Amino acid sequence: MNPQRVIVGLSGGVDSSVAALLLKEQGFDVVGVFMKNWEEKDENGVCTATQDRDDAMRVADKIGIPCYTINFTKEYLDRVFSYFLDEYKKLRTPNPDILCNTEIKFKAFLEFAMGMEASYLATGHYARLDRYKEDNGRLRLLRAADGNKDQTYFLAGLKDNQLDRVLFPVGGLVKGEVREIAKKAGLITADKKDSTGVCFIGERNFKEFLMNFLPAQPGDIVDLTGRIIGRHDGLMYYTMGQRRGLGIGGKNFGSGESWFVVGKDMERNLLIVQQGEHEELFSTSLYCSNVSFVTVPPANDSFRCTAKFRYRQPDQGVTVHLMNNGCRIDFDKPQRAITKGQWAVLYNGDECLGGGAIDDVTPLKRLPDIFNV
Repeated sequence: MNPQRVIVGLSGGVDSSVAALLLKEQGFDVVGVFMKNWEEKDENGVCTATQDRDDAMRVADKIGIPCYTINFTKEYLDRVFSYFLDEYKKLRTPNPDILCNTEIKFKAFLEFAMGMEASYLATGHYARLDRYKEDNGRLRLLRAADGNKDQTYFLAGLKDNQLDRVLFPVGGLVKGEVREIAKKAGLITADKKDSTGVCFIGERNFKEFLMNFLPAQPGDIVDLTGRIIGRHDGLMYYTMGQRRGLGIGGKNFGSGESWFVVGKDMERNLLIVQQGEHEELFSTSLYCSNVSFVTVPPANDSFRCTAKFRYRQPDQGVTVHLMNNGCRIDFDKPQRAITKGQWAVLYNGDECLGGGAIDDVTPLKRLPDIFNV
């Protein structure tokens, strides 16, 4: 009997390298594929993805598996980057990593893998899948064994029919174990630094990157009384709760506390700030116009669970009220700097239930009526 074929997304990092190695050792017919999602050259005219691709090829050669390159740059531009820019035009703060997973890695790439007659697609994500389906045949997306590396937040937009054809070989390991496995196997990626941030921005200054695609519209920075205390470079470059980079830290008036962004007046192009973390920075609930569940929605329209409103945030107790295709999420305690465009992701213990993009928030204390917010 021929072994089952698994297509592994080799990114050139240690996690996907070990994922491929483990699957090969388990007897699968493993084929590595490096995905090229972004085309850009650095100041020396070198494609920034070249090193990662070379590392992926060297890992594949070491393991003894074939490795190919597939170009998804058009799909990425159409489905992810265009959304990213549209959200910033609306002064929201999107999470392109979630959309990349739903539209590219586990949609376009999954379709490619199935077209190669693969039984599964595998990646180096830190997450686990419960395939025993004891709960009425329901596949469950579970947090990784390594809580510090868990990536279920970024997988919350996936459906069970996608995950049913997916493997996460390193989801049951902690990062130290993954690196040790890579070292023992002599993989070049064993000590390679983890990639951080949005893939198409990398280590560059975010504001400078965004200015290349969206025109800046500078305006005034004002406090809660409407007093002008500085200038901003464009509302899209700032997010709720931001403290650094405002350029007003040296102002020698007020309480002496740090300044924080608490709102944006789009009509008058005003960035609204306050000194200290006070009630204006907190909210009591949020609304998602669309919410996606990994499997079927819970049986009750209202239910208790926990939620994260940004990656690495500790779980927060909430009550979810389903309505039409969306939901309202009431917080057990006020939450700081909830940001429109980011995702609210729901959990029941270790199980990731799903989530949705945040469209609106209910402030603990509304901003003064002088602002159009």
